Amino acid sequence: MELSGASTIVTGAASGIGEAVAQRLLEQGASVVIGDLDGGRLAETAARLAGLGRVSYVAGDASDASHVAALIEAAGDVDAYFANAGVFKGFGLEATDDEWALSWDVNVKAHVVAARALVPGWVSRGSGCFVSTASAAGLLTQLGSPTYSTTKHAAVGFAEWLAATYGDRGVQVCCLCPMGVRTDMLVEGETSAVGDARLGMKSVVTAGETLSPLAVADALLEAVVAGTFFALPHAEVGAMYARKAADTDHWIAGMQRFRSSLE
Repeated sequence: MELSGASTIVTGAASGIGEAVAQRLLEQGASVVIGDLDGGRLAETAARLAGLGRVSYVAGDASDASHVAALIEAAGDVDAYFANAGVFKGFGLEATDDEWALSWDVNVKAHVVAARALVPGWVSRGSGCFVSTASAAGLLTQLGSPTYSTTKHAAVGFAEWLAATYGDRGVQVCCLCPMGVRTDMLVEGETSAVGDARLGMKSVVTAGETLSPLAVADALLEAVVAGTFFALPHAEVGAMYARKAADTDHWIAGMQRFRSSLE
């Protein structure tokens, strides 16, 4: 996909990976509409990015069809949609029904709502790009958080389904699966989390290098330009995924040992 001149939307863009992706898109000549539930912080981010190019913002819930419609209206003819909004809530079997529901809505349903709004039009015109921010947890697992692990697996599954169904009809699909990223969520979790939440955060920072959001954005846009399905900023994730597929029982035993070492 050619980014220069493209009309794009990035959700979850008030900070972290979303803000970094928006910055890199603007630097490469795309116009960007950013969205986030935190309207105040989103406005501040848009103001910071304004000097880089054409950026506007619409605050709202990425899983709400009316908000997605507002993002699309602001962007005009959308060339690429970055479904980046995500939550990391719910730990252990004590995760509440509300935490499960929130995780499903933001990490999965938001992708479905956006695809439903955009993909038919892309098929008709023969072009469009859907980018799903999943996680290495969607290929492997996430210690401590069943909600995050399960919904990120679902996000990967939906992206795969989109690619298999529409990839030969002009719709490019890219699925981002990083390990640790130095975001506010991770920094706060490292210092305040307890129990299964602390286990989850420790597993993220121990499993591999913690990358900056800009490094992740660079890896993602490289994959988008190249037209590859997976964007893996941590190269070792691909090898881990292959080992899991080759001998799942051995991989699970290794994860059990890793969990024990962190407890």
